[in-house]
Amino acid sequence: MRLRRFALALTGFALMPALAACSSGGTTAANGAELKTVTIRSANGAHAFQVELARTAAEQQRGLMYRTDIKNDGGMLFAPYPPEGAPPREASFWMENTPTPLDIVFIRPDGTIARIAENTVPFDKTPIPSGEPVSAVLEILGGRAAELGIAEGDKVELPK
Repeated sequence: MRLRRFALALTGFALMPALAACSSGGTTAANGAELKTVTIRSANGAHAFQVELARTAAEQQRGLMYRTDIKNDGGMLFAPYPPEGAPPREASFWMENTPTPLDIVFIRPDGTIARIAENTVPFDKTPIPSGEPVSAVLEILGGRAAELGIAEGDKVELPK
């Protein structure tokens, strides 16, 4: 079994209900995954993304590996973790087997952006740490955060 994405998945953390409310979408991706809406409110307005949820350990480990079809308003949400009642923890991701550059958005328990790792390098095995305890991680197409003016401190509304 190949290790993937974030260290917390390796310790068996399960996903729990989301932290903040927003429209939950209800559409389906080409691969059959249910899509949910995540909205980021930045200085220049609201930016909605239709994202797949990484719910199971297998989904968390696979993430967006092997994917070349990520839409401008698409992505994947790893959220929230750790299990209910546990304190937030630092997360670490990598890009092994991921051919598409991503912006990795690390989200604090209060719903604000702690860090954005922009345009991560495809296939790189170097860990990309959150830098502080987080409760969710959003992966979007590389370069989108800068293009949309999304910045650290912006507010993220997660699906229920």
